[in-house]
Amino acid sequence: MIVIFGSINMDLVARVQRIARPGETVLSRRAESFFGGKGANQAVAAARVGRGGPIRVAMVAAVGDDPFGKACLDNLSRNGVDTGTIRTIEEPTGCAFITVDETGENAITVASGANMAVRAADLPDSLLSGASVVVLQMEVPLAENLEVAARARRAGVKVVWNFAPVPQVSGREAMAELLSATDVLVVNEHEALSIAEIIGDAAGDDYLAAGAALARSFGPACIVTAGSRGAFAIAPDGTQAHAAARPITPVDTTGAGDTFVGVLANGLAEGLEIGAAMGRACAAASMSCLTPGAQAGMPDRDALERYIA
Repeated sequence: MIVIFGSINMDLVARVQRIARPGETVLSRRAESFFGGKGANQAVAAARVGRGGPIRVAMVAAVGDDPFGKACLDNLSRNGVDTGTIRTIEEPTGCAFITVDETGENAITVASGANMAVRAADLPDSLLSGASVVVLQMEVPLAENLEVAARARRAGVKVVWNFAPVPQVSGREAMAELLSATDVLVVNEHEALSIAEIIGDAAGDDYLAAGAALARSFGPACIVTAGSRGAFAIAPDGTQAHAAARPITPVDTTGAGDTFVGVLANGLAEGLEIGAAMGRACAAASMSCLTPGAQAGMPDRDALERYIA
């Protein structure tokens, strides 16, 4: 089983010619709503690609007692995610405001809402004991993430931690605590550089050197995703593996990173080596960019296997 501990949002998306600069207003023809939240996105990606396979996906999270919350729960259930450990509370469901420009790039603001009420205690020991992988992100309280990671490590469960957005900690010691609780760290090239700077090992614009410093200093395998350049896995001993991205013309890159993480987690839970799991995740992330919305383009198992073939 894969346990996703994280956020659930409703995404409100406006398509624009270009993303507004500070103080500027730009016009969009209309807004659209999509299911999102990094945790929910990763859960859906893992569940879709896992259908027909042996791995179940459960999510630990919170939503509001409002129409967005009900819709998000129904969506997760339809996609095969176990929602039994998602609490419904009085805080409003998380909401993300996203603008997407004509090249497919995006800018995102998140109103956290119920996501800030997620607690490590919401993850029962009975669920954790049946897990092989726990997936974390950074859209729920940091202390709760860290407690879940520590519990998972004690139980022998692999911790895949997506440091997105970059955690708001200062200094090497605080960041070391997070990295040391992680088995597989997943970051994009910008996040890798920012984290390396926090630990005092600035790498300029060399994201691979940054990823190598994180893996070498604190022990997790570090996966750096780099858009059209694919993804790179760096072991603590400096060994590297690369998975290429598929050549595409993106429609919307929202959710591509979450697709990567969810499909990676499924591969690791199924026993794939990290390079093979990463290659499958890169293909899925490429597919996800061909459809608007964070979840709409996430492939199921058969579609992904046909695409890879």
